[in-house]
Amino acid sequence: MKAIAIIPGTKEIKLTDRPEPKISAPDEIKLKVLRVGICGTDREEAAGGRADAPAGQKELVIGHEMFGQVVEAGGGVKSASIGDFGCFTVRRGCNQCPFCLHGRADLCSTGNYTERGIKGRDGYETELVVDQEKYFVRVAKEIVPIGVLMEPTSVAEKAIDEATLIQAARLGVAGDANDWLKGKLALVAGIGPIGLLGAIILILRGARVLGLDVVDEGTLRPRLLEQFGGKYVDGRQTKPAALESTYGQIDLIFEATGVAHVEFDLLGALGLNGAYVLTGIPGGDRPLQIDGALLMRQLVLRNQVMVGSVNAALRHFALGAEDLAAAQKRWGKAVEQLITNVVPYANFDALLRQHPADEIKAVIEWAKPN
Repeated sequence: MKAIAIIPGTKEIKLTDRPEPKISAPDEIKLKVLRVGICGTDREEAAGGRADAPAGQKELVIGHEMFGQVVEAGGGVKSASIGDFGCFTVRRGCNQCPFCLHGRADLCSTGNYTERGIKGRDGYETELVVDQEKYFVRVAKEIVPIGVLMEPTSVAEKAIDEATLIQAARLGVAGDANDWLKGKLALVAGIGPIGLLGAIILILRGARVLGLDVVDEGTLRPRLLEQFGGKYVDGRQTKPAALESTYGQIDLIFEATGVAHVEFDLLGALGLNGAYVLTGIPGGDRPLQIDGALLMRQLVLRNQVMVGSVNAALRHFALGAEDLAAAQKRWGKAVEQLITNVVPYANFDALLRQHPADEIKAVIEWAKPN
């Protein structure tokens, strides 16, 4: 079968042949890969950046944002049947720390985890994949057109989940932690795929959403944000320091820019008792000059919290499946417009080597659903 592989640390990337994976245990599921999303991690790997091949191998099959259809299941599988749709999660635990032993590899404390398509384990840019049932998340047939958004949605779900749990605990919210979001003003910084998915989740939870970016208002991303019920803010015209005086207290900032100076500048916009959750990972190593004393005083005197979030647990994938279904029911085809670029696997180079100007989510297609 065909697969897209790199040699980590180089710019070599190719379409190669791999043996078809076989089910070897009763708890395993085989998926026909339908689509795999492309993100900055994939392009970093293709450019010779951060990636590790499996032990004893020279090549790494890339791809971690997968969506597929069940074609075979082991005798002990209970959550999936042939023909079902779904995805496998990304990270596999170290089997050493308490977090991994309790199903939270996203919080691994040893660093000895692996990640499919990224670190020490082949990924999903291939025709067929096999993995254990405990890593499978079933997706309703109705959302097959947007099923490839499951992994990035899970990242946004985890970040919002952590922020709301912290806020509910420290501010005394009774019942569902998500109730804290109702009526609150949230700022989503960076309305790429993660930011727009974060905006969708926040709006579904009852928050009022501002989306901050530096693109023209009439372009696709701001238009979609406003279709979902958010308000676009052009960061070239409204600076972070003016956000609170213009729009009122910002209770939550969901950061998805990955730009270090923006991440720090936005702290000044966070309101009293607010929460700031970061998902973007800045590149480069150039020093950044900030007024550290001012920022620390603000965090203390305004009772603010700041938390970083990466990867996601199985629970967040399940939440993603629920929220994508709710989003499609509420906004219909608008959600499908998040997928802007789709190419067949043989043309992978067109997406992995370049970033089209109008891109939100780029996707490599391996097969059509049955």
